[in-house]
Amino acid sequence: MRIGLVLAILIGTSLTALADSGPVFVIPGRPGVPIIINGVDASYAVVEGDWGLSRRIQPQPTVYGGRYVYEPHVGHYYPSLGRAPGYGRLEIEPPSNRKPLRRAESFHQSWSARSNPTPAQSDIPQMPPPVILAPKIGPSGLPPNFR
Repeated sequence: MRIGLVLAILIGTSLTALADSGPVFVIPGRPGVPIIINGVDASYAVVEGDWGLSRRIQPQPTVYGGRYVYEPHVGHYYPSLGRAPGYGRLEIEPPSNRKPLRRAESFHQSWSARSNPTPAQSDIPQMPPPVILAPKIGPSGLPPNFR
């Protein structure tokens, strides 16, 4: 009985140590929200591959039983190509013979902040504490007028 229990514990601990490297069955955390891995919906599918923070390399995981998902192509704009971007603000150059615009009125605002000036302070306080003299100690360790 004890040998079987020890054997079950050893097998259980060895399998949990290998659990991060085996295939994984993916279950989404919210219904209706897919888990997308490299353009494949991996919801309720088996994913195989090594990933995580403990791995030095990041190989591409393999998805078994997933279905491809349409991802819209997002274009990139590189000004060095000389082409106009496919989205964004449409720039229109005004004609050269148009009437000039009137100048805008001038506008100015300012803010400032400062602390109130404090009076000059000296090193000597206005009301110094009274001076306390320590009693003189004789050779016996007691003050001379001690009774």
